[in-house]
This record gives sequence, C-alpha cells and structure tokens, in this order.
Amino acid sequence: MKADIHPTYEITAVTCSCGNKFETRSNLAKPLAIDVCNECHPFYTGKQKTLDTGGRVQKFADRFGMFGAKKA
Repeated sequence: MKADIHPTYEITAVTCSCGNKFETRSNLAKPLAIDVCNECHPFYTGKQKTLDTGGRVQKFADRFGMFGAKKA
C-alpha cells in the first residue's frame, strides 16, 4: 500500500442549529454546522407527527375509482 495518501482523521467540533455541541472524528479540518441532531430531531424527541393520508386516498378513489371497476 502507498504511504501517506489518506487524509488525516482528527477530532471535529459539531454545532447544531438548536445549540447542541459535540465532538466527533472526521477528516474535515474545520468546525461543522448541522441543521438537525439527536437533541432536536422529531423522531428522537418523540414529537413526530403522523400524516393523515386517508383524505388523499379517498380523494384519489373518488376521482379515479371508476377506471378499476369491472363492467357487468
């Protein structure tokens, strides 16, 4: 293998838009700013919303349901 061809792997400071700060290892040499982290992501905080697609499905069936119906 060739020597000294890989980038250096250093500790990088990560700052989220919510204010959470932590450190990780990366080959990025400057601090990293992210939009979402485990402290503010809806999946991890339990504030996840379930979208109601029932209205959309019914609307589609109302508009195009006749095309799949069998003729008598």
